[in-house]
Amino acid sequence: MTVLLVVTIWVLGAATGSLLHGPSPALASAIGAGLDPIRSGAWWGLATSALWCRGAASYVLSTLMIVALLPVAERRLGSLRAAGLALVVQVAGSAVGLLWVWLLDRYADGRWADQLAVSVAVGPGTAVVGVTLAASACLAALWRRRLRLVLVIALLMLVLYSGLIGDLLRLCTGLLGLAVGALLYGRIHGAEVPVVSRPSRAERRILVALVVAASALGPLIAAWAQSRVGPLSVLRFVFAAPPPDAATVKQICAAALDPRDVRECAELQARLRFSGVGPALLSVMPVVLLLVAAEGLRRGRRAAWGLAVGLNLGLAALAVVLMTSHAQQRIVLGVGAHPRAWLAILLPLVQPLLVVVVLLLTRARFDVRAPHGTYRALLRATVGALVVAAAAYVALGLMLRDDFDPVPGIGDLLLDLPLRLVPPGYLVGVGPGFLPVDDGATLLYEWTGPAVWLVLAAAALRTFLRSRPDVAASDLARVRALLGGGAGGSLQYMATWPGHAYWFGPDATAAVAYRVIGGVALTTGGPVGRPASVPAAVAGFAAHCRQQGWTPCFYSVGAEVVTAARTLGWSAVQVAEETLLPLPELTFTGRKWQDVRTALNRAAKAGIAAEWTTFRAAPVGITDQIRAISEEWVADKGLPEMGFTLGGIDELADDEVRLLLAVDADRSVHGVTSWLPVRRNGQVIGWTLDFMRRRSDEQAFRGVMEFLIASAATDLREEGAEFLSLSGAPLARLDRGEPIAGLQKLLDAIGQRLEPVYGFRSLLAFKAKFQPEYRPLYLAYPDPTALPAIGNALARAYLPDLRPTQAAALARALLGR
Repeated sequence: MTVLLVVTIWVLGAATGSLLHGPSPALASAIGAGLDPIRSGAWWGLATSALWCRGAASYVLSTLMIVALLPVAERRLGSLRAAGLALVVQVAGSAVGLLWVWLLDRYADGRWADQLAVSVAVGPGTAVVGVTLAASACLAALWRRRLRLVLVIALLMLVLYSGLIGDLLRLCTGLLGLAVGALLYGRIHGAEVPVVSRPSRAERRILVALVVAASALGPLIAAWAQSRVGPLSVLRFVFAAPPPDAATVKQICAAALDPRDVRECAELQARLRFSGVGPALLSVMPVVLLLVAAEGLRRGRRAAWGLAVGLNLGLAALAVVLMTSHAQQRIVLGVGAHPRAWLAILLPLVQPLLVVVVLLLTRARFDVRAPHGTYRALLRATVGALVVAAAAYVALGLMLRDDFDPVPGIGDLLLDLPLRLVPPGYLVGVGPGFLPVDDGATLLYEWTGPAVWLVLAAAALRTFLRSRPDVAASDLARVRALLGGGAGGSLQYMATWPGHAYWFGPDATAAVAYRVIGGVALTTGGPVGRPASVPAAVAGFAAHCRQQGWTPCFYSVGAEVVTAARTLGWSAVQVAEETLLPLPELTFTGRKWQDVRTALNRAAKAGIAAEWTTFRAAPVGITDQIRAISEEWVADKGLPEMGFTLGGIDELADDEVRLLLAVDADRSVHGVTSWLPVRRNGQVIGWTLDFMRRRSDEQAFRGVMEFLIASAATDLREEGAEFLSLSGAPLARLDRGEPIAGLQKLLDAIGQRLEPVYGFRSLLAFKAKFQPEYRPLYLAYPDPTALPAIGNALARAYLPDLRPTQAAALARALLGR
């Protein structure tokens, strides 16, 4: 279908002489979609309009769109079904769009409605976006959400800021495609648990960043678009601040009668002269800064959130100043009477304020702070850029003073410097003190401002790109040094993960990694350091928590920590089951190892190899695949991503964490596992499995996890490792035939309820394929009355981004079982 459509539009374009400049007016009226063709009876234009384009550039861009998007639908739905759906959404969506055009023509006035009424649309974009958005219902949750978000935002931006009839028809067709997809393909039949797709924390940051970026780029589209008649196209005078149009200035000056009009004419003529490449770049600096803020928002930076809020509030305030200026109103509205002038004045306020509302509602998602000293460096860069710019502008201005009219002095240059930093469109009511008359002076006059702002934007971007250490480097280094002592068990390396605070014993032979949530000091495993220091560390940490008014809780700890805690009068309950695989005598023989041997044999036949690497050392193509696999895994769960003792992408960026990848001959990653080192007496004696992800599409290799774990066991045994820990399965345990207390029964019931959602018991059953040794992991707590607070702290640790709506979705999924 993709090939057929591309060939058809190019052949028809060549046959009708439409490749360079689009179809002739007569042909467009016969085959295009518009009110006039419909009134003349050419209703088939609803379908045939998709087979022509508006010119050479449109043919190229349309071909790229077809090749990029249409195969998504064709491969998901099949060629015939995709073709039928494309025809349906093309015709129905264009009809709905033309209905809107008729309503605007009948009940609204203004340039936009008038232009839509007489325009004719051609192009395959309507059918392509409609069928693509319909087929998006068949995609995995992550890509479904991203494809829909990007396409719908792009379509909305084009309608609001460009405003061509084709933009409106594409939006209507795309929305119709979404509705059709939801009706025909939106349900996953036979699934045990309804899929409630919720974006992860990182994904929510990306969505907000896209909204901010779109709000900045939209007015830029209006500034560059040919039509400039979209309902929000007036925003270009606020965001992009372009110089006045020459024809508009000519009309205003021709109508200048009173002295105020004459002054405005002179001012506008001066601003018109200030319209080179440098001023154009300076005009879009608000857009550049918002894009920088959007990148910071994508990374979760609190400063980027503040910058985005401040910029949008500033633009809203600036809109009030600009749009209440008589001169600016005449630039925006032109000469003559405008009965709805208030609308053009009000619209620039709406968008930035709406963006501010979105940012305020999502403030909690942006909590990443900059490293110590980051903003001092930014302040130094800002001051340095301003000092250098001032010195250069004054010095060079004095050297070239004869090339200005009138000739400026030192004071004139200093007073004019701030104006060089302001986009020319914002200089309403401010006439220039002097103007350049030669090339050298023009270069200095026009490029001083852009140079300063580019330096500041680059410095701000560098600020957002810097990562923040969660603890002092000295504390983390002390913890890493203590890991070699052997205490902490196979989960000891998790103490180095971000988000922890550290308590160090008085003799510096042990440390406890913890986080305080709701007044509960929740540890990640037991103390690290010397095994002999564990009892004292447990008691010391408990005393430290009492001094701070916290409730201590040792979580996911072994029997040695429980023994020390019981001496303090604490209680304990099993919360997970750890599985360990001894390596020295490991052999994959016997019936119990059949699944593992099958996975190894199938991998060999399929040309899939196990490769060791680290996340930072891996090529970009590999790390991008790992991120995509991880995000798809999170999205397909349809429920919040868990953290705390369950590592994610962020925990991979550590050179001591080894990755084992299943890679085929085409360098496609089928699965990935990460392994954390376990040390004793300074030497690595074992490795702990943490991160496990695999591809979920139809091309994925089945049995990839069995293959990777078996390959890791073989390779690490040859390196001299004593064991592999397959880590703990939360809320799952081996039945040892022991009496079960009430709290344990409660946790078992919770684990059973969570099983359809998170599959902890299935995970434990999977690990049983490797004939492991089982070791219980416990929660040790001082007071049973603190259990509700401890449960709350655990829930917030594992689900830090859980919102009320997500909690309701999780509750529905659990109660539905």
